[in-house]
Amino acid sequence: MGKRDELIAKYADDLKNKCKMTPDMALLTKVTIGCGPSIYDADASTVAASDRDELERIKANFLVKKLGLKDGPALMDGINAAVETYGKSERNKLRAVFYYLLVKHFGKESAYK
Repeated sequence: MGKRDELIAKYADDLKNKCKMTPDMALLTKVTIGCGPSIYDADASTVAASDRDELERIKANFLVKKLGLKDGPALMDGINAAVETYGKSERNKLRAVFYYLLVKHFGKESAYK
């Protein structure tokens, strides 16, 4: 099993145990691949949910550019919903899991077909 496969298994475990949801493994794999090399970097592989600048970058670069959503207050509402689902007290929010939650929240699975 390769490093990416190990990470995907770890992400699936987070979705099951921390987010209380059964992951769509095909979608999770595609979201993970879409994250690129950031998943292998200790700092880049996590989301600092308390950092307003980082959340703005996620909104601009992932939600608007990648998923093609229109900028507006609903985007930050979705990010806040993902933070709630993952758990505010969970310090290490894994980027691929966070992005997966956003894709599911906005119903944009089609971006990964």
